[in-house]
Amino acid sequence: MADTPERDEITGVDTTGHEWDGIKELNNPLPKWWVWTFYVCILWGAVYAYMMPSFPYFKDGEMVYYKGSLGYSQRDAVASDIKEANAAKAVHLDKITAAALSDIKADEELLSFAVRGGRAAFGDNCAPCHGSGAQGFVGFPNLNDDDWIWGGTLDDIYATIQYGIRWDSHDETRLSDMPRFLDDEMLTRDEISDVTQHVLSLTGSSTDADAVARGALIYEDQCSACHGETGAGDKFVGAPNLSDAIWLYGGSADEVFTTIAHARGGVMPAWDGRLDEATVKQLALYVHGLGGGEQDVQDSAEE
Repeated sequence: MADTPERDEITGVDTTGHEWDGIKELNNPLPKWWVWTFYVCILWGAVYAYMMPSFPYFKDGEMVYYKGSLGYSQRDAVASDIKEANAAKAVHLDKITAAALSDIKADEELLSFAVRGGRAAFGDNCAPCHGSGAQGFVGFPNLNDDDWIWGGTLDDIYATIQYGIRWDSHDETRLSDMPRFLDDEMLTRDEISDVTQHVLSLTGSSTDADAVARGALIYEDQCSACHGETGAGDKFVGAPNLSDAIWLYGGSADEVFTTIAHARGGVMPAWDGRLDEATVKQLALYVHGLGGGEQDVQDSAEE
């Protein structure tokens, strides 16, 4: 004869026989609404599994999956959405490819599209060197300020992106080779130290007045042809401005000495052939709009 369930004295409900620390579990049935909801979910799951892609199975020794009676595919849906998005973008991209940079800049709608596209392209192609915020690092220029080695107009930036810097595989790349004054035995270490002090004096950070005077004469003979008499630089040949206290490789005496003695040879890839024309233009417009872009001479004359 089966044991009679124990009945709880307070509630009058049978117990399950389970007890934890003196607390007995009551054998209360689930609410009807919960039970029916559970059954409906089971039914819905079965219907959904029949209509939509669901369970895997082996067929001819290969793992496949049931494609569902509706034949729906999320992969196809995504591919269709991408195709529609690309078709919508193509209208603007074709305009950007055909238009001059100045015309794109003058078209508010097209410029907005180009800048957004340039931001995405920058993150994919340029951020590893220049930083996600284009802030740059040692040896990689900050693109937010107004200090441009090769010029910061739209056309200048476009040319830099398109053809690169010291990129051997492109005939139009921008070249600027600084002499290695110590390695090539053009100057002695003492002479380079004097030039270093003169260069530092251009930003008021020199520490030896006598060395500044000696270095000024050497600078005039060896450096002024590219960097100018005042150290303002020459963007046409890619000679940096030495008088603005903005240093690509550092502005301490040791770092400046190293630059003069051994030269620097940073390389930027040419994106011509790697990115399409529309993307290069979008990048140029995005970088120009970061805050440090220079105004074209033609634009200034028109204003």
